[in-house]
Amino acid sequence: MLILQVILNGIVLGSLYACIAAGFSLVWGVLNVINLMHGSFIVLGSYLAWGAYNGLGLAPWTTLLIAAPLGFMFGYAIQRGVLNRVIAAPVLVTLTLTFGLDLMLNNAMLVGFRADYRRLILEPALGSLSVGSLVVPVDRLVATAFALLLTVALYLILRRSRVGRAIVAVRMDRDASRLMGVDVPSIYATAFGLGAAMAVCAGVLLAMIFPISPIASGSYLGKAFVVCVLGGLGSVPGAVVGGLFLGLVESFGSLAFGPEHAVTLSFGLLILFLIFRPQGLLGKRGFE
Repeated sequence: MLILQVILNGIVLGSLYACIAAGFSLVWGVLNVINLMHGSFIVLGSYLAWGAYNGLGLAPWTTLLIAAPLGFMFGYAIQRGVLNRVIAAPVLVTLTLTFGLDLMLNNAMLVGFRADYRRLILEPALGSLSVGSLVVPVDRLVATAFALLLTVALYLILRRSRVGRAIVAVRMDRDASRLMGVDVPSIYATAFGLGAAMAVCAGVLLAMIFPISPIASGSYLGKAFVVCVLGGLGSVPGAVVGGLFLGLVESFGSLAFGPEHAVTLSFGLLILFLIFRPQGLLGKRGFE
């Protein structure tokens, strides 16, 4: 039964990783922009959940209704007002720009919230659910369910909606899409806004489980990198597969080597995949 508990923990963790990485993968795959602000967006969502609960009494799952549109508008404005001016520049330029913007956002959170860790403590506590010898906290189950729902919602937007099909078309061939009448700058801003909305919503869910601090942004960004490489760039199903794979590896690795080696395992996997399967589990070879 210990193995089943480890698998369950890995699935819960992997579902959150998938939600963390889906928006990052979308922006990287469509805009060819490595958004180094992604981790700070996640932390910003956690602070939003903490403030909404302690100030307004809103549960985190209710805060998602506020976080999604706010995250989208924030990301849309950043891309349309700043990133769009250098979108055709080499990737190093956009990488440096998002790095600078991340420093500004992260330091603003340090000034506003300090580096102290905060916790979102639900009252009353949701407790735990037991099935035989398997035990899982209810708050983790709720976070997992909403993480999967958000990821599925993003997939359906990309596959079923008009703007989603335009995003996929721009990802496949920007010039052909422009010739077909697609407003490419607007689609870029929309994709970036969706990525930011996913990040902020992921932060809301993570606030239910993990402590909140601006210094956690680098860890979240690293997880997004690893999941994108494992699953395949620009693919929402790839983010799900990569997230679950990483969650299970970390869960079993923690059992075998201790939880302190989780980061070592993550980046060890990253190096192996970059060497032997750079396109990821579901990606296509030669895609840029």
